[in-house]
Amino acid sequence: MQTTLAKYHIGQIVRHRKHPFRGVVFDVDAMFSNTDAWYEAIPEESRPAKDQPFYHLLAENDQTYYVAYVSEQNLVADNSGEPVDHPDLSDLFGDFEDGRYPLQFQLN
Repeated sequence: MQTTLAKYHIGQIVRHRKHPFRGVVFDVDAMFSNTDAWYEAIPEESRPAKDQPFYHLLAENDQTYYVAYVSEQNLVADNSGEPVDHPDLSDLFGDFEDGRYPLQFQLN
C-alpha cells in the first residue's frame, strides 16, 4: 500500500502556480480521483501526474468564484494574509483567523 502525504491542509489558502486564482482547500484526494474526460481535457504537455495529491478548492479570481480541482505540483501556499471571498466559505469554515479558515460545519 502506498502512503501519500499532502503538503497542504484543509482550511489553508493556496494559489495556482500558473493561473491567476487562489482558493481555500476543502478536501484532498491522495491521488487523482476525477474523471478520465476531465484529465484528457488538459493539454498533454500540461497534464499533471496522477500519483500525487489533488486538492478541491473554493476558488476565486478577479472575475468569479468556483470550485477547482488542482494537483499539488500546481499549487503554492498563499502567504498574503488576505482572506478569500468565496460565497460558500461560511458553509464549511469559521471566520478567517491567523491566515487560515478553521473547519466548522454542522453534522446532522
